[in-house]
Amino acid sequence: MPSSPSPGRPRRLSRAHLRQDFAASLVVFLVALPLCVGVAVASGVPAELGLVTGIVGGLVTGVMRGSSLQVSGPAAGLTVLVLESVRAFGLAGLGVIVLAAGLVQTVLGLLRWGRWFRAISLSVVEGMLAGIGLVIVAGQLYAAAGVTAPDGGPARLAALPAALAGALADPRAVASVAVAAGTVLVIVGWPRLPGRVGALPGALVAVLLAGLVTALAGLPVATVRVDGVLAAVRPPDSAAFLLLAEPAVLGAVLAFALIASAESLFSAAAVDRLHDGPRTEYDRELVAQGVGNTLCGLLGALPLTAVIVRSSANVRAGARTRASRVLHGVWLLVFAVLLPGALAHVPLPALAGILVHAGWKLIPFRGIVALWRGHRGEAAVLAATAATIVAVGMLEGVLVGLGLAVAKAAWEASHLRVDHTDEPPPDGASPSDDDRPPHGALPPHGESPAHGEPCPSPHDAPPPHGRSRPPAVGVLRVRLSGGATFLGLPKLLDALEALPRDRPVEVDLSGLHHLDHACRAAMTAWAERHTAAGLHPVRLPPFPDPHAAPAAAPAGP
Repeated sequence: MPSSPSPGRPRRLSRAHLRQDFAASLVVFLVALPLCVGVAVASGVPAELGLVTGIVGGLVTGVMRGSSLQVSGPAAGLTVLVLESVRAFGLAGLGVIVLAAGLVQTVLGLLRWGRWFRAISLSVVEGMLAGIGLVIVAGQLYAAAGVTAPDGGPARLAALPAALAGALADPRAVASVAVAAGTVLVIVGWPRLPGRVGALPGALVAVLLAGLVTALAGLPVATVRVDGVLAAVRPPDSAAFLLLAEPAVLGAVLAFALIASAESLFSAAAVDRLHDGPRTEYDRELVAQGVGNTLCGLLGALPLTAVIVRSSANVRAGARTRASRVLHGVWLLVFAVLLPGALAHVPLPALAGILVHAGWKLIPFRGIVALWRGHRGEAAVLAATAATIVAVGMLEGVLVGLGLAVAKAAWEASHLRVDHTDEPPPDGASPSDDDRPPHGALPPHGESPAHGEPCPSPHDAPPPHGRSRPPAVGVLRVRLSGGATFLGLPKLLDALEALPRDRPVEVDLSGLHHLDHACRAAMTAWAERHTAAGLHPVRLPPFPDPHAAPAAAPAGP
């Protein structure tokens, strides 16, 4: 049996691999073509710019090292950001934003920060995808009906039922909705057909059928406007770079870099689980994505990310090396040069149907149900992220999600549990035995004992005149577990101060994984008060030294 390649070493390109990569590249091309055009139209830019981004993703990012089988291009996940940026800053401003975001990604990759993007909470990522999916579905339903969508996510969702109901009274709108609905049905049902027919990309088949039906039936639906690839490419001029001085543009750059990087690296992790080839080198992949976006910005095209749909199609088609994704960029380039006029026959409602299906697939329904059953806090972070994206915007939603995730992690890390058990007095125990504090008990009034001497206690002194020692009673054992930080200080003090003062108390700190200075000081002060006011001492073990070196392991025989 031949040995599998090492995780970090790329496969050598053999003749058999080349045949497999050639076949896989055709499959990826057929999957990518309608998605490139659909994402561009949904983003409010010429359809040809989607092809340009796909070409860059294949010929430039595809050549670079990082993830061997991951395919990059325009992604539905950035549609909302692109649309907002085009409306606010124009196409020239979009080019500057994408260029700057690409440079940020490249620098982060060179600084070896790629692995840290994997530290983003999964609930934030799924909330981001859910919010993007909702915005895409709502916006493209308006496009399917040929109706202009209102600005703002809440207004768009609220007006959607009335808009669809009103579209039923317009024959043109009815035809448009029918084409979009038929496209979605073909995409969903086509892979279930038996044999090799079902292996064809459903989105491409749906677009071809929609164009054929529209042309033969003479349906009054809008089609893609085509101006040519060279006419669509408009590099940003020098005046557009002045936009980088605006805070809003810098925020957009940060949002593009953060979201594109997270989406690409999470996609890489998912693709790695689909094959047994070389694993992703995250820093190199981030550099590859950054270089690709820098070039896309110079060409005034859409931003690119790694796309899980094309990547999984590439793996399922049997791709073995990077050659498949490079060849898919070659086929996109050939189509853009030789057959750009074919796009003019693509109905816009069909592209809207493709994006409705893509947006729906972005919503992680199974993940939401699983989080709700097992981790309600994570589900709340997901819902808050998605709701903020729909109500306000992409950057705000991601920042809110990250903030909530950090706050939740801090709260869980400081979660403190206080348990106490009541032990009966042992048979035959003498008062002196029960009252004598162990070595390491807290000295009275904060005084430090001399080195090597046992910790004195108020009960070491003889009882006052006319007062006998208390009878032997059972010990209250208090066990602290979790993290004792200032966030849990009220709970800790409430539990300690509620303990009876006529019983000896023994505190167990072995269950704590963290003890901060505020809790140390509070427990020390409580032990002094409790010992001074009660009849029995508090047996408080020595606090662990946070700066002490770990104990050496015992030597072997």
